Amino acid sequence: MNVLAVLIPVSLILGGVGLAAFVWSMRASQYEDLEGARHRVLSDDHDDRPLP
Repeated sequence: MNVLAVLIPVSLILGGVGLAAFVWSMRASQYEDLEGARHRVLSDDHDDRPLP
């Protein structure tokens, strides 16, 4: 029973940290350009890779 007294607050704190990270990412516009990310993944343009 004493384990629950530790695990419940720890899980609530971790859930709050995850929620805060999600809210921060939404406010920082991390999900604005989903179409551009989709096209960048599929493009064959590899200018950042050094030539062999």
